[in-house]
Amino acid sequence: MPRHIAYPSLLVLRFRLMLLWLVLFWFAAPSVVSARDFDDSALAHVAYPDWFKVSFLDLRDDLADAEAEGKEGIMVLFTTEGCSYCAQFIRRTLGDEAIAARVKSRFDAIGLEMFSDAEMVGPGGEPMRVKAFAEREGAGFAPTLLFYGTNGEPLYRAVGYRDPERFGLELDYLEVAYDRGQSFRDFIAERVRKSETVRSTYSLAPDPLFSAPPYALDRSRIAARQPLLVIFETDGCAGCEAFHTEVLALPRVRRLLAGFEIVRLDAGDAETPVLAPDGTRRTPAAWYAATGLSHLPALLFFEENGREVLRTDAVVLPQRMMNSLLYTLERAYEKQWTYQRFARSKALERSLP
Repeated sequence: MPRHIAYPSLLVLRFRLMLLWLVLFWFAAPSVVSARDFDDSALAHVAYPDWFKVSFLDLRDDLADAEAEGKEGIMVLFTTEGCSYCAQFIRRTLGDEAIAARVKSRFDAIGLEMFSDAEMVGPGGEPMRVKAFAEREGAGFAPTLLFYGTNGEPLYRAVGYRDPERFGLELDYLEVAYDRGQSFRDFIAERVRKSETVRSTYSLAPDPLFSAPPYALDRSRIAARQPLLVIFETDGCAGCEAFHTEVLALPRVRRLLAGFEIVRLDAGDAETPVLAPDGTRRTPAAWYAATGLSHLPALLFFEENGREVLRTDAVVLPQRMMNSLLYTLERAYEKQWTYQRFARSKALERSLP
């Protein structure tokens, strides 16, 4: 039976596309984190800033303390020892005096090791181990940031490394837009309308890695022979350019990519038809918008039957890319492992003589 799809009105579609392009325009130009900034394969010691609160792992008490001090809540930073992205976030982003001052004025900051077996009490009073709390809250990548209001309700979750500019924007959102019910994307669009941003000259270039259209990616009925990697990019995206030159161009990465079907989609393309892995029909722009991701490039990894096993729009440097590919190829998700647990095991392997 043919599928009947309810399409939005032309006016609604135009509005959505305008909003999407505003979002893409903003995120095309922020400062780009390069492989030259830090080696993401190196094991790094993670030391929290001295202004972080010493918690007794009862987040209800921490929230009560924050409220008593007139603050908006707490910021929980999940890290793991050896994580270079965590160390870089603490050093570069939280080490920025202006950023640190903004966090300290509004939130008590608490650092947690995401694989800790320590007993804790969650914001709602539920006892559990720290590692169970991390899993429940979706902290599959390190670092992960969780913001909670003094009533224990989650305010915002940020997964992956953020540079000072991106993290500052997220703090802006929590400060001026969250309480009025505005979405993060709408907030970004509003900012872009009021700013002048210089775009990168990057344009989507062909690469033999990428499958050509038509994009028939449906795996819901018949399994594919290979896993699938979908990469969302767009013209003018400085981060996409760096991802190509510093990650996708590496021979060791391309060798692993040979085990995937790879599709690169323009996140602003509202015309090209795509049959997604779950069998739904959509355009690249509609698909990207539906993911809820807000940064480019964005990566989605699917297993042979079409189930999504990993996604990220955070910074991905060479080792994180290798780990993500191996996580999918080695089916670590079948063991109920998070990405970070798998990456930790690979880091330990690399450290052995």
